[in-house]
Amino acid sequence: MASALIKSNIIRSALRGGASGGTPAPALKRTFASSTSHHDEAREAAKWEKITYIGIVTCAILTIFNLAKGHPHYEEPPPYPYLHIRNKEFPWGPDGLFEKKHH
Repeated sequence: MASALIKSNIIRSALRGGASGGTPAPALKRTFASSTSHHDEAREAAKWEKITYIGIVTCAILTIFNLAKGHPHYEEPPPYPYLHIRNKEFPWGPDGLFEKKHH
């Protein structure tokens, strides 16, 4: 804490011209976000508004294109008997849980 105070005092003293009584250092001009002109802010806001609308239109066009071209339909694979091996009955019976198969 003490070293931070000493450093800040040294820096402050150097910026004022030092203890030697020399000429004070020129004041540095600080710029804040509010110092920009309102015209620049309006131009920047308009630019990002245009970029946003262009992005929305581009995404909409790409979505319509992707949905319109469809997707491939493949044939059903043949009913391989080894895929439907049942070693024991289901607890709800052979018909199914919520439906009954009519023979």
